[in-house]
Amino acid sequence: MTSAFIALGIGTVLAVGALAYVLYPIFFATPQRAAARLSTAPQPTITGDLAVAALREIEFDRATGKLSDVDYAQLKERYTREALATMRRDTTGKTIAAPDDAIEAVIQAYRAQRPACAVCGPRPETDAAFCSECGRYLVGACEQCGRHVQEIGARFCSACGHRLAA
Repeated sequence: MTSAFIALGIGTVLAVGALAYVLYPIFFATPQRAAARLSTAPQPTITGDLAVAALREIEFDRATGKLSDVDYAQLKERYTREALATMRRDTTGKTIAAPDDAIEAVIQAYRAQRPACAVCGPRPETDAAFCSECGRYLVGACEQCGRHVQEIGARFCSACGHRLAA
């Protein structure tokens, strides 16, 4: 019977010691030490594919209502900046100087190759005759008379009256 009391006493001492070890930082940590730990914590940086994945994640969080518009704007600006900085680095790690005019020229050249809907904007399909979103006829030729249709978003051919949009 005495060995059972000894085991119970040792177990109680160990449990109280473990509890004191765990709770000591919560009750006895000084505010200056806690503030020093927070201020010296390294800020995580997100690079490359992780920044793009983070952008997708915050888009989803905003769409589902988990993220406010203010927080979304701040995070989107940060992740976009980091993704662009990573994309501008070459394989050696040096930053490539890309002037804004050159980037804008590349974007304009890309858009010039794509048909555009007046309502939905540029379409991803290079050979599209109709908008894949709303069904409007894109700039091109009338399929019945062959005349070039220049009016963006036209529904009928101005020469023969043929219906252009599905």
